[in-house]
Amino acid sequence: MEREARVARTQAFLRGLVSEMRRVTWPTRQEWVSATVLTISLVAVIGLYTYVLDELFGLAFGVVHK
Repeated sequence: MEREARVARTQAFLRGLVSEMRRVTWPTRQEWVSATVLTISLVAVIGLYTYVLDELFGLAFGVVHK
């Protein structure tokens, strides 16, 4: 009895999963590429910003520490 209930729940879950996946609006190739470029650009800008701040704080603390 317990096994049958578990199988029924699993089947219901998988049917719901397939149903939801059919309703998903998948991005076009152009949307996917532009989102990827935007993400890489933001990571690069934030990395550069962090590097510059690290260098500035390093110089400031170096002057204070001497």
